[in-house]
Amino acid sequence: MDESRIIRTEYSEEMQKSFIDYAMSVIIARALPDARDGLKPVQRRTLYDMHELGIRYDRPYRKSARIVGDTMGKYHPHGDSSIYDALVVMSQDFKKGLPLIDGHGNFGNIEGDGAAAMRYTEARLQKITQEAFLSDLDKDVVDFVPNFDETEKEPSVLPVKISNLLVNGSEGIAVGMATSIPPHNLGEVIDATKAYLQNENITTAELMRYIKGPDFPTGGIVINKDELLDIYETGMGKIKLRGKVEFEKAKGGKTNVVITEIPYTMIGANISKFLMDVAALSETKKTQDIVDISNQSSKEGIRIVIELRKDADPENFVNMLYKKTRLEDTFGVNMLAIYNGRPETMSLRQIIKASVDFQFEIATRKYTNMLAKELERKEIQEGLIKACNVIDLIIEILRGSKDRAMAKACLVEGKIDGIKFRTKESKIMATQLCFTEKQANAILEMRLYKLIGLEIEALINEHEETMANIYRYEEILEKREAMAMVISSELDGFKKEYAKARKTVIENGQEAVYKEKEIEEMEIMFLMDRFGYAKTIDMATYERNKEAADTENKYVFTCKNTGRICLFTNTGQLHTIKVMDLPFGKFRDKGVPIDNVSNFSSEKEQIVYITSQKELNLCPVLFVTAQSMMKIVDGGEFDVAKRTVAATKLNDGDEVVSVVAIREQRNIVLQTKDGFFLRFPIEEIPEKKKGAVGVRGMKLGDKDLIEQVYYTRNAVETTIQYKNKKLVLNNLKPGKRDTKGTKVRV
Repeated sequence: MDESRIIRTEYSEEMQKSFIDYAMSVIIARALPDARDGLKPVQRRTLYDMHELGIRYDRPYRKSARIVGDTMGKYHPHGDSSIYDALVVMSQDFKKGLPLIDGHGNFGNIEGDGAAAMRYTEARLQKITQEAFLSDLDKDVVDFVPNFDETEKEPSVLPVKISNLLVNGSEGIAVGMATSIPPHNLGEVIDATKAYLQNENITTAELMRYIKGPDFPTGGIVINKDELLDIYETGMGKIKLRGKVEFEKAKGGKTNVVITEIPYTMIGANISKFLMDVAALSETKKTQDIVDISNQSSKEGIRIVIELRKDADPENFVNMLYKKTRLEDTFGVNMLAIYNGRPETMSLRQIIKASVDFQFEIATRKYTNMLAKELERKEIQEGLIKACNVIDLIIEILRGSKDRAMAKACLVEGKIDGIKFRTKESKIMATQLCFTEKQANAILEMRLYKLIGLEIEALINEHEETMANIYRYEEILEKREAMAMVISSELDGFKKEYAKARKTVIENGQEAVYKEKEIEEMEIMFLMDRFGYAKTIDMATYERNKEAADTENKYVFTCKNTGRICLFTNTGQLHTIKVMDLPFGKFRDKGVPIDNVSNFSSEKEQIVYITSQKELNLCPVLFVTAQSMMKIVDGGEFDVAKRTVAATKLNDGDEVVSVVAIREQRNIVLQTKDGFFLRFPIEEIPEKKKGAVGVRGMKLGDKDLIEQVYYTRNAVETTIQYKNKKLVLNNLKPGKRDTKGTKVRV
C-alpha cells in the first residue's frame, strides 16, 4: 500500500466531522423546508419535474409512477417511496391547507388508509401551483444548480408568490431538531403579507389582526387564543385543539353526541384509536353512559356518533372525552426552517419577511430581465422604423452589394466600397448610415410584406407599447412602492380566486371539567384460582359461598374496591393492580387472567405472594431467597402508584422463595433441598430497605438451596407433610440465624 495516501487523523475528530456533515446534509437537503418557498427538496423536485413534463392543470393526468421515476432519475436519488409519499401528501386536502397536486385515483383518506400503488394512481399540477409556484421559471428569477450527477439543472428554490410555509405548514424530523408548522388560511396570510408590504415595522401582534391563528383543513377549535401571540413571537409552543361536537335528539328521549370535526392531530390511525379509547371507557367502567358507537364518516366529512343512555349528562360526557381521549389534543409548534442557508426557529413576522424579501428578489430579477428584452426590442423596432423611412436607399444598397457582409458594413459603418449606386445622392446618404449591429441584422432579415402601410403602422404602435413597458419596468425597479404594488396586485388575484373561508374556530375555551361519579368505598373479596384467573365479589356473596370459594381458589382475601392488589414474584418484582380493573360480579364468573390486567408475565416469572396494599400498609413484609438471604421491609415502602417496581435486590442466580406479611408469626422454619431444617425467632431478622439484599438466614451446603419456608405461632402446633410423613415444626430444636440447622430423617 502506498503510505503517502494514508491520512492520519484523530478518530474522535473524524467521527465528529463526519457526523456533522451527515447531520447538515439531512437538515438542509431532506428534512426541513426552505423559508422562501416553504418546500422540502423532495417536494420542490417533484413539482419542478411535473412542470418540465408538461403535466399542467389543463392537461390530462399522467401516471404517478412516471412522475416518480422521472423525478428519481433526474433530481432526487433517494428511493421511490419517499417521492411518492411526498406527492401523495401534496394532494391530500385533509393534510394540506392548499393542495399543490391534483390526484386522480385512491390517494388515501382521513382515516389513515394509504394511497394505492403509484402504478394505479395519476396526477397533475393544481392551477394555483402552476400560477403561483412555477409560472416565472422561464424568466431567470431563481438560480439553477446541477443535479446529483451534473447531467441536468434544477432550481435551488421555486419562485413561489405566496408564503407557502404558512399556508401549508410543514412537518419533518432532522438530526437533533424537528419542524412542526401548522397550516394557515390563504386569504389571511395574503392579507398579512400585504400589511407587511405597507409597513415593514409591523409587529407580530398587528399581523395577528389578519392571521387569527392556524387554520387546519380538518377544522376543529383552538382553545388557547391568548397563548397564540407568544407562540407566534417565539416560533415555539403548544396549540390546544378540540374536535367539534354537536348534540342530536334520538328516539326514546336519548341524546346522541355527534363529532363533526376532529383535531388535526387525530387524522389517520388516531381516529380508530379514538374509537377504541371511547369503547375502553365503557369496558373499564369509567362511564356507563354509552349505548353504542358508530363511525358514519364519508366523503362528505367526519361523523362519529356516540349514543348515550336516556339519563346521561351529555355535557359531562363530552368533558370526559376531552379529558380521557384525543378529542382534545395539543399540536406542538416549532417553526423551524432553512433561512439564509441555515436552520432557524422563526417567528410569524420573520416568516412573512422572508417571503416578502424573496418576492422582491424574484420581482427584481424578473423585471430586470423583462426590461433588458424590451430595450432590445426597442432597439430593433427603432431600427426598422428608421429603415422604413429610407427604404429606397436600403433596397439600392442591397441590390448593389456583392454579399451580406458588404451590405451590413454599409448599414452599420457607412462603408460603400464595392457597392454600386444609381445616383450620387444615394451614395452620399449611404455613407451617413449608422445602424447598430442588431438593427442591421433585423433589417437584413426583414420580409417585404413588412413594407405594407398597415404593417408599418403596427410597428409604430408596437414601439409605443414597448416604450410604455420600458417606462413601467424602470419605475417598478427604481421605486420600492411600485414593486410592492405589483406584488400586492398579484396577491389580490390569488386571494380572489383561491381563498376559502376559515375552517378552524379560534377562541379561549373553558377548561373541561369532568365530574366522575364517586365510587362508594367498601370491603370486597379478592379470589384467584390456581390457573391465574382473578375476580372480586361482594362480602355477602362470599359468605353464601364461603366453603366453595376457599376450596376452589388459591388466593382469597379482603380488599377495598378503591385499593390495589400487590403481586410479588420470584424475580423480585412487585406488580400492582387496581382493584377496579378486575371484574366484579357473580361468584361463578370466570374472571380475567392476572396477566391481562398487570405487567406480570406467567411465561417469565412465578407468583410468590399476593395481598392487598391495605394489608401491607399495616404489616412489615418478610423476604426469603433461595440462597438464604432474608430481610424484613416496612410494608409502607410498597405503597406505590407504578404498575411495576423492584421489591427487593437479588444476587446473581438468586430468586425469591417466600414473601409474607408478618402478623402473628413468631418463628420461621427454613427447609433446604438436601433436607436440613432450621427454626429460629423472626426477631433475629433485621429490618432493611427494599433496595437491600438482606442478611444470610442459614448456612447452606455446596449446591444446596432453600426449598420451603414455614412460619409458626406460639402455643399453636404447626404440622407439615415431609416425605409422606407428618412433621411437627414446633418440635424442631430451636436454633440461631446463620447456622447450618439439623438434618431431618423420617
